[in-house]
Amino acid sequence: MRRAVLRATILTLLAVVVAGCGSRRARDAAEKPGAPLAGLADAERQRFDAGYAIFTREFTPAEGLGPLFIERRCSNCHGLPTVGGTGVETVTKATRFQPGRCDVLDDEGGPVIQNHATPLLEAAGVRHESAPKRATAASTFMPPTLYGVGLVEAIPEEQILAFERAQGRDGADVAGRAARTADGRVTRFGRKAEFATLAELVEGAVGTEIGLTTPRNPTEQTINGRPLPPGTDPVADPEVTQAMLDTLADYIRLLAPPAREPATGASRDTLARGERLFDRIGCADCHVARMTTGRNASPSLDHRSVSLYSDLLLHDMGPALADVCTPTAPPSFWRTAPLMGIHLRTMYLHDGRARTIDAAILAHDGESRKSRDKYLRRDPAERNLLIRFVRSL
Repeated sequence: MRRAVLRATILTLLAVVVAGCGSRRARDAAEKPGAPLAGLADAERQRFDAGYAIFTREFTPAEGLGPLFIERRCSNCHGLPTVGGTGVETVTKATRFQPGRCDVLDDEGGPVIQNHATPLLEAAGVRHESAPKRATAASTFMPPTLYGVGLVEAIPEEQILAFERAQGRDGADVAGRAARTADGRVTRFGRKAEFATLAELVEGAVGTEIGLTTPRNPTEQTINGRPLPPGTDPVADPEVTQAMLDTLADYIRLLAPPAREPATGASRDTLARGERLFDRIGCADCHVARMTTGRNASPSLDHRSVSLYSDLLLHDMGPALADVCTPTAPPSFWRTAPLMGIHLRTMYLHDGRARTIDAAILAHDGESRKSRDKYLRRDPAERNLLIRFVRSL
């Protein structure tokens, strides 16, 4: 009974979402991966192009790279199948978890382990950071795809919270919760939903992965908690301007969503059957098919339907997927991974451990255990239908 109520509530929400799209944006635009949103004003297109130049630019030590860093340019991690996509480079994170408390180990250099050093730092005897000694877990993270994330940012908080309320009924199998910043804003970016806005996501990545100081974070990071040796950071702080960060965020914000496979001809019935199974076994309870952006100054982001296939909530995924934590997400809690554009990926889950969609489904546990078990009870032909549908997204 509770599941029926949950399903009815979610279907009602989806009806509202789709109804709010308006006929002019009934379907996602079919731009190629890496293209800008359709219909950008000239000024927006100029911002997109300027941001692309920063995103693909290789930073040097003379410009502030490092002294500790992971990559020299954003596109090194986000270049497959085009700039703005995913990549094979990984980021290693380590944290310490004690029941009820997550320590991100700021006193040992923070959760991100930087694996490269500039020549000046290498000359001082430092080549990389090490895993913090007090860490209880470490994990590698695959780069997320950035296509269409400006639409995700434009989804009103209330839509996310509506799904939280729908799932939060007593005894519900699925009970996602929204993560929040210290000042109460709903977060939606990052595997653990660490960031509320693209500006915050960009500033965090520029600082920890390229090693550039910013106006809001003008202090260089340490080497596992130890200060940098004298003379290894000759560039004045902050090393990038706020204008540069804003332009970079605009580029990411204006990336078009990936086009999904059209359900036409011989594939229509196959994809429809797979979608019905996806819904019937409960995948759609968390992987919500569509949300809608709210009012936005950019017409290209205004009241757009987003084929996200995520509720953007944190869910307990069970002990097998438990590793690092954040202050708002214990080790086994992860934001529902959006399936939008999943056909462009070849490795799945946050650490890329699953090399097939089937393996990713089988790794689900915790709140998703019942749906996983229903999947397992289906015959191979039906499971293939579901996988075929997911691969079309």
